[in-house]
Amino acid sequence: MAAAPAVLARAANRVRPHARLLVLLSLGHLVIDANQGALAALLPSLRGAHGLSYAQAGTIVLMGTLASSVIQPAFGWLADRSARRWLLPLAVVLSGLGVGLLGVATGYASLLALVLVMGLGVAAYHPEGYKTATGVAGDRKATGLAWFALGGNVGIALGPPLITTLVAGLGLAGSLAMLVPSLAAAAMLLAVRPRLDRAEAPAVSTARLARGADMPRAMALLILVVTLRSWTTLGFTTFVPFYYVDHLKADPRVVGTLLFVFLGAGALGTVAAGPLADRWGPRRFMTWVFLAALPFGILFLETRGLLALVMLALFGAMLTSSFSVSVVLGQAYLPRHAGMASGLIVGFAIGTGGLAVTLLGWIADHHGLPLALWISALLPAAGFAAARWLPAPGAVS
Repeated sequence: MAAAPAVLARAANRVRPHARLLVLLSLGHLVIDANQGALAALLPSLRGAHGLSYAQAGTIVLMGTLASSVIQPAFGWLADRSARRWLLPLAVVLSGLGVGLLGVATGYASLLALVLVMGLGVAAYHPEGYKTATGVAGDRKATGLAWFALGGNVGIALGPPLITTLVAGLGLAGSLAMLVPSLAAAAMLLAVRPRLDRAEAPAVSTARLARGADMPRAMALLILVVTLRSWTTLGFTTFVPFYYVDHLKADPRVVGTLLFVFLGAGALGTVAAGPLADRWGPRRFMTWVFLAALPFGILFLETRGLLALVMLALFGAMLTSSFSVSVVLGQAYLPRHAGMASGLIVGFAIGTGGLAVTLLGWIADHHGLPLALWISALLPAAGFAAARWLPAPGAVS
């Protein structure tokens, strides 16, 4: 009979997710990542309008990546010190302004400046958003964060076809329409800001009781693993459109479809990953998903037509499925600094992929687009090798 009170106590201590707040946070994530995702689909049009080289296009991606990702740990540090919910609506507005004005930019310098503005908005949203989502997600963190990440991955997938449709119908100035969903999402987040503060308080109190020791070495290795994944993902999102338009001589309108297939499949993979990672453990999931992804990237480059699209979808699903799982694992490695962990994974680790994109752009300029894509497709093998050394959360680091 003594076990019954313990079971009841555990049930009473469980924290249920605040589903409506999680949906709104996910919606903001969707809009801000749609703005970010639109950049890759805009690049071919911007390259034609401004006479850019592949290396210059890669530098635009690098600027966006540095601004949106590499500085995220700084915003994560702020998030750990105190809640700054006002950053959420402001960040969405900044990202919308940056991408919306790209179509009316007057030169290369202004393109870089606008990408910087967009990137700062993205950087400000993610650490505060992930920390807040963790607080309102309840006990099943991987599943809750998978739904939050779903919003971002859906946004990344919707951004390319949306901006492609706008540009095809209205010209480059059609990018201004991206301001509409950004302002709407910002208004909704501003309206629920007080509820976010109240809803997170019980979850935060529970989390503080369970805090353990930080594992900086394990976190450093996880950053390397996520960086390798980022190099592959950004390599494909940046150069697959050029590969089809410039190398295979496909219709430029196919760009939105290609990116939607790759990134949309990734969004579906994220939903499936949460429950699987809760069951198998995030470390095991992170390790084997790289090996599972490897053949599909290779087969994409070896096939054409519908089969190539299927391979691209499966490659995207496998790669992106580990996105939210890596955040959960990062927070487990740095339990005392959840905001910093989110910034390091979603920001710094992913952001360093922009450095690889610039290098891949140089390779594409001097040795051809196929080689740049083959390098990207084979990188999951290195990710699998590195992930095999990840320790279990709570082990000595």
